Amino acid sequence: MTTRVLLVDDQQLVRIGFRMILEGEDDIEVVGEAADGKQAIEAATRLRPDIIVMDIRMPVLDGIEATRRLVRDRALPDARVLVLTTFDADENVVEALRAGASGFLLKDVTPGDFVAAIRTIARGDALLAPAVTRRLLDRFADRLPPVTSERSDRLRELTDRELEVLALIARGLSNREIADRLVVAEPTVKTHVSHVLDKLELRDRAQAVVLAYEVGLVRPGSVDAPD
Repeated sequence: MTTRVLLVDDQQLVRIGFRMILEGEDDIEVVGEAADGKQAIEAATRLRPDIIVMDIRMPVLDGIEATRRLVRDRALPDARVLVLTTFDADENVVEALRAGASGFLLKDVTPGDFVAAIRTIARGDALLAPAVTRRLLDRFADRLPPVTSERSDRLRELTDRELEVLALIARGLSNREIADRLVVAEPTVKTHVSHVLDKLELRDRAQAVVLAYEVGLVRPGSVDAPD
């Protein structure tokens, strides 16, 4: 099955470089390009890509707002966004993850890692480990919105066990590690994780980590940090 990719960056040379890398792969097709967020939304609506490789800093409409609109577009339920940035400590990465991006890459990524990233997100997985997301959120915790009852109420749909699993996801634990911690089978953990994502309407584990911060389930610098 071919993965359809839309490349979004205001620098034409960057788009050309990424296109050349992806065109050598039999299972990936570049279906279009865009130079800003507004063009990205228009192109995504028309071309229906599986993956949108999105630069953050662009004119007209930046990558964060474009990501937010694309993720909320019910006409594009399966499209996933991979954001590009120059610095891994960029506060905009946190905003992009909160907006719904499924992961991020540095622009100096190697060709092999770029292709692997596309395939990872195409499988429905988050690109970055939750522990990495946590480090970013810790760094920019003061920029997160205050916890409100409205956001906390989202957790009421979860069972006690699912809430426990969410907390462990937010600590950066893998399914295997969660299974060991709870003394249950790994397939059982996978089922719980699936229920958590479905009930909270999240696309992947990276977004689960962000939500855990927003509702106060995980506190920056607390004793709840990963082992």
